[in-house]
Amino acid sequence: MQRKTFLKTLALASAVTAMGGMGAAHAQAQVEVPFYYPVAVGGPITKAIDGFAADFMKEHPNIKVTPIYAGTYQETIVKALTANKSGSAPATSVLLSTDMFTLIDEDAIAPIDQFVKTDADKAWLKGFYPAFMANSQSGGKTWGVPFQRSTVVMYYNKDLFKEAGLDPNKAPQNWKELSDAAQKLTKKDASGKVTQYGIQIPSTGFAYWMLQTLTTPNGVLLANETGTKVTFDHPKVIEALEYWVNLTKQGVHPSGVVEWGTTPKDFFEKKAAIMVTTTGNLTNVRKNAQFDFGVGQIAGNVRKGSPTGGGNFYIFKKAPKEQQEAAFKFIQWITQPERAAQWSMDTGYVAVSPAAYETATLKKYGQEFPQALVARDQLPVSVAEFSTHDNQRVTKVLNDAIQAALNGTKTPAQAMKDAQREADRLLRSYQ
Repeated sequence: MQRKTFLKTLALASAVTAMGGMGAAHAQAQVEVPFYYPVAVGGPITKAIDGFAADFMKEHPNIKVTPIYAGTYQETIVKALTANKSGSAPATSVLLSTDMFTLIDEDAIAPIDQFVKTDADKAWLKGFYPAFMANSQSGGKTWGVPFQRSTVVMYYNKDLFKEAGLDPNKAPQNWKELSDAAQKLTKKDASGKVTQYGIQIPSTGFAYWMLQTLTTPNGVLLANETGTKVTFDHPKVIEALEYWVNLTKQGVHPSGVVEWGTTPKDFFEKKAAIMVTTTGNLTNVRKNAQFDFGVGQIAGNVRKGSPTGGGNFYIFKKAPKEQQEAAFKFIQWITQPERAAQWSMDTGYVAVSPAAYETATLKKYGQEFPQALVARDQLPVSVAEFSTHDNQRVTKVLNDAIQAALNGTKTPAQAMKDAQREADRLLRSYQ
């Protein structure tokens, strides 16, 4: 009797152990997707990304998405490429769309096309705005998938427009109107010190992008499509930089270099009546502006237009195949119209597909808050954000040249000619 009981107990224990083993095997079968995401501090964006990851994992229990918040865009690409070289590449990362050539040159990323197999996959890939795909495709291949994308827009204080006798429901439409409005909106105290600038365009971090908001309306591109040649010394580029420098000389724009990060604060504190910055600031402005504000497309000159901007999803070539496939599933899932719509409302970024604007949620939001549609409506006249091979170094050359012109240490013409010479040197091996 005892022996039978003992054998039963032994059999039960073996069964329990086997089931435990099956559980462990199931846990091991869960594919981890390390996901580098560019944000320096916690806050609404990390909450949104964590929420998306959690919702995706509920629907896909065999995949574990691990967001790794890696700092600024610049810090994130350095960390992602370092991890890639050390044999522990992330499965995916959101990096600047302009990092595409660098990532191709480093042989770090896999073309998205190789994961696109079904008709549904093909329809999904064709569903993004063409303006965003300009920075996502090269050499007949798709290298990145648009996610947090933007255009540059003008934010303006409607109350200050009224005070200055300007139409509060109409942003300046061209360079002349912009200069005239900036003059009317600039205020000085009794000693002649400016207390409110008519316009503010930041020149740290993304100076090249802000220059593009002047070169695009002036009918000139800063680089060719293949990222091998730049046109910094083109007369129309110099003219665009001169327009920016002249705003400072006229005293309607702060002199010298203006910080990217403090520009929204200056706008909230009425130190600037118009600010030019990313639509990615829209939710921030909506929450913090204690006044009625308008959003306008970038003022035109010979044409209208803005550069696109922001980040794409990339899949890393050295990540294990099952991680790459799982990352592709996550990327497809997070860019579906309903989620793209939610992301746009949470952040102010442009939803990446026309289908997102057809969702009930974004239609309602657009009716209640029409400012959210300005960046989207600018897409048909938008151009690819400046991007070349050896992008970080070439961009630094351009940023430094813009700052030299704004600081007055070089004329716009000299700054751009010097930058052209240095960029030609950096790009020679790619031509």
